[in-house]
Amino acid sequence: MKSKNKSKTKNKNAARALIRFDWALKRLLRQKANYSVLEGFLSVLLDQEIKIINIKESESNKASALDKFNRVDILVENSHGELLIIEMQNSNEVDYFLRMLYGVSKTISEHITKGKRYKEIRKVYHINIVYFKLGQGKDYVYHGTTEFRGIHRHDVLQLTEEQKDFFALENRNNVLDVKDLFPEYYLLCVEDFDNVAKSSLDEWMYYLKNNSIPDEFTAPGLEEAKKRLQYDNLSEQEKIDYDHHIKQQLYEQNAIDTADMTGEARGLKKGLEEGEAIGFEKGEAIGLEKGEQKKALIIAQNLLNKGMSVEDVCDATGLSRQQIEEIQKQLNF
Repeated sequence: MKSKNKSKTKNKNAARALIRFDWALKRLLRQKANYSVLEGFLSVLLDQEIKIINIKESESNKASALDKFNRVDILVENSHGELLIIEMQNSNEVDYFLRMLYGVSKTISEHITKGKRYKEIRKVYHINIVYFKLGQGKDYVYHGTTEFRGIHRHDVLQLTEEQKDFFALENRNNVLDVKDLFPEYYLLCVEDFDNVAKSSLDEWMYYLKNNSIPDEFTAPGLEEAKKRLQYDNLSEQEKIDYDHHIKQQLYEQNAIDTADMTGEARGLKKGLEEGEAIGFEKGEAIGLEKGEQKKALIIAQNLLNKGMSVEDVCDATGLSRQQIEEIQKQLNF
């Protein structure tokens, strides 16, 4: 009996409502007391220990009555002086890859002042959590780096020992390869995740997709998330703000879905109208062609019956020799 009650408690805890990560990213995770949640997520994703020094202000960090189709981003500085952009996007954007490029370029340019040497350029990670189909692929997490490969020998260009020593003196001991100097991109395609958690990153993907964390999950940051991101722990004002966020998100998604459906319906109607017109014209042309062909066959039969040669019948009707010979077989010539 005692075991049964424990099971019920476990199920109840597993089903406890948690705050959506996008809203938490915008409001709760910027608080220093909650850094451990974000540190856990980033450590799992980048496969290295991440310690957050501060979270920088960006335009979309600011509270807004209109969420601009649920776009949320946050700019983090870690203990290595690296910059990490975390961006979440719910609605489809056909040029999203270019926006990623712009976001990284803008961040790099904004964090090096005029007159500074190139060694001051920061390493940037761009982490994208998307809830729409982005490109064509079979995986649900993608990682992009920059490398230079020889077009003749196909080798990858490496740093010299002198360059490695230079970056070590600049307190950049994590620079071991050329790719370590360039921005890195991570794409988390949440909707493509199959809900089967086989790793710590999968456990985070499960939370991002389902807004819940099963008790058996042990990935870094998730235990803190279960404690700090419960709806019941919000203040009354925070609950009002969060409920408004969810309503706004549903409203914006419905607006997008309605626009998609309207466009699809109009496209279908136009396609049917054009298809009917084309079909009628094509059918009419095919009918006329078949009618003319049948007329030619009848004329050919009559001319053959009158003893005209195959060559003359071909000239008179426009039919091929093979067609005339087929008619001869049918007439038992």
